[in-house]
Amino acid sequence: MKIDLRSDTVTKPSKDMLDAMMQAKVGDDVFSEDPTVKELEHQVADMFGKSKALFFPSGTMANQTALKLHTNPGEQVICDKYAHIYNYESGGVAFNSGVSCKLLDGERGMFTADQVVEAINPSDYWYAPSSLVAVENTTNKGGGACWDFDELVKIRKVCDTNKLAYHLDGARLWNALVAKEETTKHYGEIFDTISVCLSKGLGCPVGSVLVGNEDIMQNAIRIRKVFGGNMRQAGYLAAAGLYAIDNNIDRLVEDHKRAKEIGGALSQLSAIKVVETIETNIIIFELNDDVNEKAFVQGLANKNIHIIGMGNKKLRMVTHLDYTNNMHKIVLKSLKEI
Repeated sequence: MKIDLRSDTVTKPSKDMLDAMMQAKVGDDVFSEDPTVKELEHQVADMFGKSKALFFPSGTMANQTALKLHTNPGEQVICDKYAHIYNYESGGVAFNSGVSCKLLDGERGMFTADQVVEAINPSDYWYAPSSLVAVENTTNKGGGACWDFDELVKIRKVCDTNKLAYHLDGARLWNALVAKEETTKHYGEIFDTISVCLSKGLGCPVGSVLVGNEDIMQNAIRIRKVFGGNMRQAGYLAAAGLYAIDNNIDRLVEDHKRAKEIGGALSQLSAIKVVETIETNIIIFELNDDVNEKAFVQGLANKNIHIIGMGNKKLRMVTHLDYTNNMHKIVLKSLKEI
């Protein structure tokens, strides 16, 4: 049995999700004629209290569209040094939008309103104009950390005072909502745009959604077309999203519980220097200097447990929908044998 803990993107659709996909009513979404895509977009927009939502084939494309909606070439985005838009989107922020990033030295991917104030460029013409603050919740590179909502509200006030747009990369926002017992409406009230992923914790094969109000989102479909993201009978994929939203959000608490149990087992190993704080479904841990990283990873692979490296002897494990209780028992037992 292969136990794949590299990411929560490795899941496959369940039988019930596949049934929902096969029963979907579809049409040509480029002509805005796919009823299931429309249903998904309307449902997600309503969840966040926004007037508009747009279905995307990937979270990266949704984020890149948001960046382009909020900025002009030569401007600057304020984000954390761990931000996904900076580290893991192939330089798209520069390639697609022609903007640079002012990187903040936050804590596990999270920064403060005071740091944002300090990062805003002066108005002198030789500076890149600051135009957008981008937040990621949960933070991937920060180990699935969840933001303090009060701090997010403070940053909103800074954005309002300084006429900055505010975007949330909510690829794993569902995990944060469950862990912190927060609501989508609260997030919709403070962010201009929010991207949410359906193919990570919720188990869909494909898909993300970008939400915002009509004034900012009116150009989103054209940018999606420029990026090659318009799809035809996309309702088959949208149906998976509808099923996931109705059935797979509350169960995320199981992933969080198992992740913490894995973290507890790792912390007992002499090869481990530190296990970072675990709040959701991501476990990041660091090996001691004298431990061979390749040998450690291969040792787990030999037991059919697959994880991923993040550089500098940091390793990552991610629990997910397809990680069963039986697999969990095997992992905990195997860690004791290392």
